[in-house]
Amino acid sequence: MNTVSSPAALDLARQLLLAPYDLSETHLARNLGRILKHDIDYADLYFQYQRAESWSLEEGIVKAGSFNIEQGVGVRAVSGEKTAFAYSDAISQNALKETARTVRAIAAQGQRRRVGVQAAPARTPLYAVQDPLPSLGDAAKVALLERLEQFAREEDPCVVQAMAHLAATWDVVLVARSDGHLAADVRPLVRVSLTVILEENGRREQGSSGGGGRSDYAMFDDSLLREYPRRVVSQARTNLAAQPAPAGTMTVVIGSGWPGILLHEAIGHGLEGDFNRKGSSAFSGRIGQRVAAPGVTVVDDGTLPGRRGSLTIDDEGNPGARTPLIEDGILVGYMQDMLNARLMGVAPTGNGRRESYAHLPMPRMTNTVMQAGDKDPQEIIASVKKGLYASNFGGGQVDITSGKFVFSAAEAWLIENGKLTHPVKGATLIGNGPDVLTRVAMIGNDLALDPGVGTCGKEGQSVPVGVGQPTLRLDGLTVGSTRG
Repeated sequence: MNTVSSPAALDLARQLLLAPYDLSETHLARNLGRILKHDIDYADLYFQYQRAESWSLEEGIVKAGSFNIEQGVGVRAVSGEKTAFAYSDAISQNALKETARTVRAIAAQGQRRRVGVQAAPARTPLYAVQDPLPSLGDAAKVALLERLEQFAREEDPCVVQAMAHLAATWDVVLVARSDGHLAADVRPLVRVSLTVILEENGRREQGSSGGGGRSDYAMFDDSLLREYPRRVVSQARTNLAAQPAPAGTMTVVIGSGWPGILLHEAIGHGLEGDFNRKGSSAFSGRIGQRVAAPGVTVVDDGTLPGRRGSLTIDDEGNPGARTPLIEDGILVGYMQDMLNARLMGVAPTGNGRRESYAHLPMPRMTNTVMQAGDKDPQEIIASVKKGLYASNFGGGQVDITSGKFVFSAAEAWLIENGKLTHPVKGATLIGNGPDVLTRVAMIGNDLALDPGVGTCGKEGQSVPVGVGQPTLRLDGLTVGSTRG
């Protein structure tokens, strides 16, 4: 078996998802056997238990709070390109029978096959199994948000409004597959975010930042709680002094870390297996071809300990992996779930992800990262006679088929004669995903990962992700400008 689980995760999954409902591995095998009575390629059961909470503070007052527990099971059967899926928010023997009966209609009657599920080999998990919600008392959670707001006001007297948010989830999942694999994962996730509004001379600007990861609330020590206000106040202060951005075709330098969201959107989605199997991606059929400038190496790495997008196992029970996508400018692979991997004749890459038990898995990114080069970031800026330096990004839109994208810069500076001269606002970067990779002229040695805030949407499903990149110089990129 190549599926992996930690013993602690598997034990906890059995305690929460099977034992309370008088279920055992025998029951799981029996239900998978009922499904396999029909002529299908494979089937799986996905159990999930989730605890989640959130707290919001505005102007020193707790404005919102929530706590919820969800659990359920999804049952899937796959035949060729067809998928049958049913789910229930009740976990019981009857629920399993009913959902199994629903999905059996996918194919014609065939020979019943016996199934026995067996625990997968142990692997060291990428994160702790402890529930992060009780790692801090309720009063201490409010106090954390109050400190965050206080630090923001201490950072700049022009702060007129501060909004802080704290959230945590704890997921326990169990995957039983018709090939006999039984795997489990326990996934903690915490996040804090801060938005401030500065006002000066009748003009207002805002800044937003935050961070988190697969940990508990202890990660938010005072050093981090002071760092977030520094970032958001600096962003708002920069935009207060900003002039309208120039427009036209120019050299653009993109900062390290969170700006990797452009890489995620403009390039990452186009490298997911389903789009390429269907031929709808701009990267379809291009394995082995040059799609980027020399030196550009991109990986999707779900094995980074504690990172927001990391997975000890994916939502199909396969181990999280480091998947090479582009090596020195050459396209070498796509991100795959089990369905698309089988249909494309390749191995799954640990990228099968779903929002919950009520959703089907599909190929999704984890932590998508461009590897570092050998240039000093200051050398990159100094090489630009006139251009734009984008150190932070806001929202963006991408067309997967064509690869065309539009991204707004949340924080940007004009570069003149190799120096940052003054901040600008309203800049939008316009381009084409496959094309933009060929415009990479210099790659920095300052690879950084985002602070842990990314959420990716695809076909109505949202999952946590990470991004990362070094400072990049892109030649001949189109910059649009909004005035105001």
